[in-house]
Amino acid sequence: MINKNFVFTIVLTVAFFITVQSVYSTDGYRRHGFGSKYSSLGGSGVALSLSSLGSITNPAGLVFLDNNRVDVNISLFSPSRDYNVSGMPSGFPGTFGLTPGKITSETNQFVFPTIGVSYKVQDNMSVGLAIYGNGGMNTSYRTQTFHDPTSPLTGVNLEQLFAGATYSVEFVDNHSLGVTGLFAWQRFRAAGLGSFAGFSSSPNNLTENSNSTSTGFGAKFGYMGRLLPQLSIGGSFQTKMYMSEFERYSGLFAQQGGFDIPATWTAGFAATPTQGLTFSFDVTQILYSQIKSINNPMLPNLQNSQLGNDEGAGFGWKDMTVYKFGLMYEGVPGWSFRGGYSYGKQPIPDSEVMFNILAPGVIEQHITFGLSKVVCNNEFSIGFMYALNKEVSGANPMEAPGQQTIELSMNQWQIDFGYAFSGF
Repeated sequence: MINKNFVFTIVLTVAFFITVQSVYSTDGYRRHGFGSKYSSLGGSGVALSLSSLGSITNPAGLVFLDNNRVDVNISLFSPSRDYNVSGMPSGFPGTFGLTPGKITSETNQFVFPTIGVSYKVQDNMSVGLAIYGNGGMNTSYRTQTFHDPTSPLTGVNLEQLFAGATYSVEFVDNHSLGVTGLFAWQRFRAAGLGSFAGFSSSPNNLTENSNSTSTGFGAKFGYMGRLLPQLSIGGSFQTKMYMSEFERYSGLFAQQGGFDIPATWTAGFAATPTQGLTFSFDVTQILYSQIKSINNPMLPNLQNSQLGNDEGAGFGWKDMTVYKFGLMYEGVPGWSFRGGYSYGKQPIPDSEVMFNILAPGVIEQHITFGLSKVVCNNEFSIGFMYALNKEVSGANPMEAPGQQTIELSMNQWQIDFGYAFSGF
């Protein structure tokens, strides 16, 4: 007889592909944590094995799960993002002034799932599968921000979906290695950028086209080890993922529509100073500077090279280093309580605010908490995240000096619901 839990998981997996939505992530455009447990620890946990979704952060931890396990997580995510232009346009020849005022992006409610499975092949070896959205960018301003007469809207929509197959082995007692083979799929669309046609190498592939898709492969490697009964360490590295080009936007993104996924690394530890209480700390770095379409500055590139060329203008993002802290208490039988905090300096310099009206990934701080309850072979979890409001302002680089200021602002909240079953 087919286990109804497996059928349930398969149905949810299919639903994932059908209903995947864009998510505006919080470490630049990367999610702060994956799954309710890790999310509610501030995104930390590279040295903890808490669920099958832990393989997304560190594939080495999968082997330390006691049982075969399936995790399904549903997240309700709400980002609030806006821009505010102060100062009137100068009207001087060769300038590009924006209409003054504050504009808020529409569409601020998203639902997205995360699914993980782990299976013990033998006592010291496990395999797993995880399907998840890493994040994305979404803005939809009901105005002609850049004075494009062909579109009543301005904004972009980037979606990223990942599938990872993991192998984890305990090569000596309390020390493990893991590797995940990754497949990534992206979808992108842009609107309201027609005024930049004169700066584009391919004006027909700049804006107002239908969704363009991109695929690619990569890998993640991890280590986890228990140095002492009260101390474990972990680390992981995800390779840069070379993606196919967004052909319908080859006149927007550098390298003829290139939008590769940057490499990331994470290292950290978990300490249990007293029974039932665990403290976790991670450091994560996202190497946005590897990707020309993300890292190239707007100026002088917009003047020296056309959009879509290798040195075409981009968003000017810098690498981002994030510090994540978590605290977990398991002193009540069947219950687990968690809290966390993360901080990372946002990646957008104040000189790059104009293009980043489209992608205001300025969040720096997250506050999180959550809990879990085990009932027989089932576990129910809930988590909450609030990303504190952050503002970044700078001069309009295409206006007369001191004429206009652009301010980007964002805050977010998220609720995670998790269900897991084991023992199959």
